Amino acid sequence: MNPKDVFLNPQTTRMRRYEALRARFVDGCTTDEAAQRFDYAHGSFRNLCAEFQKNPTWAFFEPVPPERVATVEHPAREQRDRLIFKLRDERSLSVARIAEELNAQNVQVSTSTVNNVLRRAGYSRLPRRPTHVLSDLVRPDSAPVSDARELDLSPRTFTTPYGGLFLFMPYLEQLQLNRLVELHGMPGSPMIPAGSAFRALLALKLWNIGRPSQAMAEVFDEGLALFAGLNAFPKRATLTEYSCRVDPRTVADLMHGWLTNAQAAGLAAGGSFDLDFHTIPYHGDDALMEKHYVSKRSRRQRGILAFVARDDQARVFCYANAKVRKSDQNDEIVRFAEYWKQHTGQWPQELVFDSRLTTYAHLAKLNELGIRFITLRRRTANLIDAIHAVPRNEWRCIRLTNVGRAYRTPRVLEQTVAVRHYPHELRQLAIMDLGHDKPTLLITNQTDVSATQLVDRYARRMVIENAIASAINFFHMDALSASVPLKIELDLQLTLMAETLYRLFAEHVAQGHQLHYPRTMFRKFVNATAKIAIDERFITVRFARRANNPFLVSNGFAEDSYVIPWLGNRRLRFTFG
Repeated sequence: MNPKDVFLNPQTTRMRRYEALRARFVDGCTTDEAAQRFDYAHGSFRNLCAEFQKNPTWAFFEPVPPERVATVEHPAREQRDRLIFKLRDERSLSVARIAEELNAQNVQVSTSTVNNVLRRAGYSRLPRRPTHVLSDLVRPDSAPVSDARELDLSPRTFTTPYGGLFLFMPYLEQLQLNRLVELHGMPGSPMIPAGSAFRALLALKLWNIGRPSQAMAEVFDEGLALFAGLNAFPKRATLTEYSCRVDPRTVADLMHGWLTNAQAAGLAAGGSFDLDFHTIPYHGDDALMEKHYVSKRSRRQRGILAFVARDDQARVFCYANAKVRKSDQNDEIVRFAEYWKQHTGQWPQELVFDSRLTTYAHLAKLNELGIRFITLRRRTANLIDAIHAVPRNEWRCIRLTNVGRAYRTPRVLEQTVAVRHYPHELRQLAIMDLGHDKPTLLITNQTDVSATQLVDRYARRMVIENAIASAINFFHMDALSASVPLKIELDLQLTLMAETLYRLFAEHVAQGHQLHYPRTMFRKFVNATAKIAIDERFITVRFARRANNPFLVSNGFAEDSYVIPWLGNRRLRFTFG
């Protein structure tokens, strides 16, 4: 080694700091030059210079221990420390990687312990290394081929950042996912059975990873592979190809079977549904794509129009259709009613939607079928003028009970109106003092319900917009990867399934979490690293201490164990702390 390099490329933090400050204050380098030469960020080096000017009596040179030895007398700890020093000296591993290596050798140690041992022994922090160097250190050159027959359930221990996924495993077994996908003819193979493929795709949804095109970084994780019941997580091409093999005619039956099992598992089904359209934007150039209105962009653009229905009582999406075209979008509400009748034996009791979902002629069809509805009436200038002309004494005040907003005592004018293409009169509620200049016009065929209940019920419909926004942001419902509608149908079905799993989980945790959106439940409970221990009888998932773990412990997560058939009938159990 050239002795000059010892000073120009210092290896320790103290020496690098000394040489950088000397270059700045003695050699006359500018702040940018000194920062660039010694690999400092400009802002960090500027702060370092300011601190040095305030206190120039820094001890740059302290004696380094001549020999790095453990500072404890306990033999086991001394051996552990020597292993830590060896991994750092020979392989330059980071603190996290050293902890992983030692845990794989059954030497129980945490990252904080490794960091403290190295710091006490005088080791400096590793310099920042390029991403390709890090990936070479922590990952093999290529991932193995996914094959359920090669699943390794031999006794071992490993750590996975996706430990929270295992909290959903009991619900997947309770909802009989394996049986459903086989019953409804979902594609599979001996290497990747249908249940494993669906669990792999659900893992991406549940963990907010995104579309399969973003899943390549996760194929090396043992936890994700174990969750899917495979030896290795499927690669991007495998997941994309699988979505192309799903017959779109089977998705509706799978959707109904899934929700039937969810209701049996504790999600009570109601008879009232919130309906809405959502445009999934497509940013390519395809002649088959129609232009639809995208509310968040306030413009029309190419995309797929999806119709979604949300159960007001269970608070989950119970129906989704991505095959809606402009020519028949007004018929979709009747198509949903017929679907519900076919699969449950009865018509929906109540449908709640906005003014642009369908036409007055289709409202007449709903009325003929005995289905109650609440919707908005489109406002015209003449209609607004007529309502404003009504004397104030004909209006009455009501008090809303379930709306958390400032405007809780609106004025209501109740009238009976006739509209085109509807053979009967409709009940109309004009509502003022809701924070808008113009009145809100509700129309309904319900005559035996109070005005307060009607306004309260429609106010709850606004939640579907929040639920769709949650699906867009957390489950990546807007991430079109291709123009093939079949892929979008499977993506909507996976979104529906993932939201159901989060809802069951929230109901199980209880204690005020039932109304939380998936993103909140993910942040508080699911986004957790865990240590997985496999033996002949159990798969034990051990979570570190977290502030919200007591909610899980108090609701029996630490007491129960669950048989997981696709993991060799081993029992899954959770421990905390």
